[in-house]
Amino acid sequence: MHRIFNFLGKLSFPGYLLKWLLITAPVSVAVGSLVALFLWLLDWATVTRWGHEWLLYALPMAGLAIHFLYKVYGKSSEKGNNLIIDEIHRPGGGVPLAMAPLVLVTTVVTHLFGGSAGREGTAVQIGGSIAHLFGRRFGLSPVEVKTLLMAGIAAGFGAVFGTPFAGMMFAMEVLVVGRVHFRAAIPCLMAAFIGDWATSAWGIHHTHYSIAPLPGGYRFYGVHIEGFLLLKSALAGIAFGAAAYIFAAFTHTVGAAAKKFFRRQWLVPLAGGLLVIALVYVSGTTDYLGLGVTGKSAGSVSIVSAFSGRGVTEWSWLWKIVFTGVTLGMGFKGGEVTPLFFIGATLGSALAVVASVPVDVFAGIGFIAVFAAATNTPLACGVMGIELFGHQYAIYFFAACFVAYLFHRETGIYSSQRIRAINEKSGEPFTLADIKKRRTRINRIRLYKGRRFFK
Repeated sequence: MHRIFNFLGKLSFPGYLLKWLLITAPVSVAVGSLVALFLWLLDWATVTRWGHEWLLYALPMAGLAIHFLYKVYGKSSEKGNNLIIDEIHRPGGGVPLAMAPLVLVTTVVTHLFGGSAGREGTAVQIGGSIAHLFGRRFGLSPVEVKTLLMAGIAAGFGAVFGTPFAGMMFAMEVLVVGRVHFRAAIPCLMAAFIGDWATSAWGIHHTHYSIAPLPGGYRFYGVHIEGFLLLKSALAGIAFGAAAYIFAAFTHTVGAAAKKFFRRQWLVPLAGGLLVIALVYVSGTTDYLGLGVTGKSAGSVSIVSAFSGRGVTEWSWLWKIVFTGVTLGMGFKGGEVTPLFFIGATLGSALAVVASVPVDVFAGIGFIAVFAAATNTPLACGVMGIELFGHQYAIYFFAACFVAYLFHRETGIYSSQRIRAINEKSGEPFTLADIKKRRTRINRIRLYKGRRFFK
């Protein structure tokens, strides 16, 4: 197999296309099929939890089970998406095959018992795990394995959200802040479309979101342009960037504090489950549990309801941050992106009232802008907005995404993302985790000098 791929790679551009089609097709079909199973199980878990609300009280024990599953079978899988990003940047221990079934099962368990989490992390980890397995079986070179891992990310992302172009862009943009790996564009595009097709072939349908056509303004090739709305979208991007910063900082802080406070790590998810139960009683609602794409009743707060403003309060976004930060920070599994959609859509819905903008417009802009800031992927999120809501709002999507990204730059939910600045000791780009440590050290030095000055 390796010889065939080498031969095709030496041919002209059509040979290159055929080579990567033969490589990515089986990977993407496998990833798309597993994602279809995952999405079906998530729907089952959500409906089951709605029908049996007592399942929430078993969340602490579910967290305990997840902890021991990873301890026994997880190995390095605990790092999640960061493991795949690290493996692309610096190949080492590989991506274990156990990551795919483990994250699939534990994410479904998290949602079944009421944890607030997403689904993108699971899809990306499934994609990375399957891609690494096929890369070894095909005997690919280290450079080709890196490309295939990126294609696996694209397949998982495109399949789980039904946005193949965004899946391609996300895989190329998420590795290094401010840089896009265009060399992997064709394999990623192939993988994203085949993965999305495979998921759809199993009869899985994605939630449809819509924004009403905007009146007035100027239209350039179907793109709506209105000066005041563009200015409001850009200003709202600051708020969306701030929400992303709060989410990332709160989740990381909860995780670090829990590990430091509890000497026995199995107590962390146990306490996390109890905290989520307490939050339900404090908030007086179960609307912030689970995915949050749709609600249990017509008056429930959800991503879908945010587009009409129904049931959304000015603090719905903050409640979702707290619920999700506790869930993910204290050891439960799942992605961050769908909660980020919820946070952005509900914050946009609340801001729309203040800015005198149609609620559905700002809900859609917030939907992608908070995600763009938290993951440092403004191009991918702008493309996602076009795929989900239509191209006529493109200028507002990109304006909000880039403002939110610039506000939130050099921080994010993926600590293994690289910064273009070079670390002189290792000779490699800094990671977000390196930047955070560096700032912490500088702040401590300043605090120490300040105390000595005032003595």
